[in-house]
Amino acid sequence: MSSAAADPSALEGFWAVIPAGGAGTRLWPLSRRTSPKFLRDLTGSGRSLLQETHERLAPLAEDRFLVVTGRPHRSAVAEQLAVLDDDAIVAEPSARDSMAAIGLAAAVLERRDPDAVMGSFAADHVIADPEAFRECVRTAVRVAREGWLVTLGIEPTFASSAFGYVHLGEELPGHPGVASVREFVEKPSTEVAAAYLTTGRYRWNAGMFVVRPTVLLDLLATWHPEFAAALRTIAAEPGRLDELWPDLPKIALDHAVAEPAADAGRVVTVPSTFGWDDIGDFDSLATLLDALREESDSVTVLGDEALVRAVDSTGLVVPRSKRVVAVVGLEDVVVVDTPDALLVTTRARAQDVKAVVTGLTADGRTDLT
Repeated sequence: MSSAAADPSALEGFWAVIPAGGAGTRLWPLSRRTSPKFLRDLTGSGRSLLQETHERLAPLAEDRFLVVTGRPHRSAVAEQLAVLDDDAIVAEPSARDSMAAIGLAAAVLERRDPDAVMGSFAADHVIADPEAFRECVRTAVRVAREGWLVTLGIEPTFASSAFGYVHLGEELPGHPGVASVREFVEKPSTEVAAAYLTTGRYRWNAGMFVVRPTVLLDLLATWHPEFAAALRTIAAEPGRLDELWPDLPKIALDHAVAEPAADAGRVVTVPSTFGWDDIGDFDSLATLLDALREESDSVTVLGDEALVRAVDSTGLVVPRSKRVVAVVGLEDVVVVDTPDALLVTTRARAQDVKAVVTGLTADGRTDLT
């Protein structure tokens, strides 16, 4: 049991589900299939993003955790979260997107704790104000107990085209500040996002959901009955995981459940201002690190600063090869130096790093991806 087990702020019957997947291809070569970003310390805290996520949720969940990860990462997850019991880590045979991962956790919890409320929070997010985050989760849990699918809607700080949006409706009676969700909106253009912000009725969709497991699976059964049935079968007969898993649909929870449920009036949101980032690329990582150190007029270093020599330059340098990296006269540069691969780009082109991984994969260079 975690050291936070006696915390008076713990929520009875609340389970924290942590989907720990994805390769973080836009953070290559720092993040790879064998060592994805959630296992990395990307904030300079001395803890991985996964460990920070667990630490953030432990005061609410005590030792009630389910981490869903890929089989290749199970041992690393267990090592980083040694406080958890073995049955708190569920290993997927292969990546099937978020609905399968979170749905399997729901099916397991439906049998383990029928009155539970689960909250799903990705392993690779960064939260600026953990206590404000926990207060939003407390509100979400109260609402979820009434049968709603609840999402945390993040207050936008700029007109981002990299995130989806939640369109707020009317306030939920009896729950001040909680709003119905009219619709989930796919990633818009910057111009459309700017128009959203002027209305004050849109929030970023961070993929954070709080719901009773049975409610989630019953919603899934409404639109994908065979999918829900297969997940419940796996939970009842774990030995059939390898048999049934490959045939599960590869679809995100947003598309499988959240969007149609919003259209059906079953989704509400807790507007949130706790500061959030999913570190999707090196530009967002540089922005985050600049905010943490409260300056951005020189090169930001993630790692051993003694290995970096910067002259009249700005940007981000990640020295991971034990050799000196010198940057002279460059603005908003990104340099990531690892023992077997070197990335040099700009913050403005950080989203395009994924294309390098795509090319390497096509060339069969899986040793580098």
